Amino acid sequence: MQEDRRTRLTPDERRAQLVALGVASLADHPLEALTIEKLSEQAGVSRALLFHYFGSKQGLHREVVRTARDSMLRATEPFGELPPLDRLRDTLARIVQFVRDHRGTFYSLVRGVASGDEEVREVVEQARELQAARVVAVFLELGYADSALLRIALRSWVAFAEEALVESVVDADLAADEVTEFLGRSVRAVVESV
Repeated sequence: MQEDRRTRLTPDERRAQLVALGVASLADHPLEALTIEKLSEQAGVSRALLFHYFGSKQGLHREVVRTARDSMLRATEPFGELPPLDRLRDTLARIVQFVRDHRGTFYSLVRGVASGDEEVREVVEQARELQAARVVAVFLELGYADSALLRIALRSWVAFAEEALVESVVDADLAADEVTEFLGRSVRAVVESV
């Protein structure tokens, strides 16, 4: 008779495992397809355990989106030691690479704003605000005047860049360098128009 050698996970480890499975599911399925039932079946745990950890399907979605967002933000964090325009290009290249490597996850993140759950939308908006702040910092360092219009323009550019990434990488699979250069030209053009 074979012994059951499964390791018992601590509550934090189990919760992290469930969130990781949820994030992994975004690679092939939209956020809306992630249900308590499917995840409990995949993880081999009861639905009650998922409700215990997340409270609801929306709670699960928030944690999955938050984890995916944090992963994207870590992967695309600017290297502060680079000169501003090199830092911008490097960050854009890493964003394009992240999208290429995690198409489904990125798509779920940028479309998460369409979620009916206000907290899921807020998680996505926080990522957009941070990405916009990163771009604003580059242009302020280059000597552009800080203004409400500059910040509005660059926040709007982030939404434009998300759509461009969906169209060029997720849907069309254009060359990474081509997309990176396009994003760089477009952000400079936006700033020059302010």
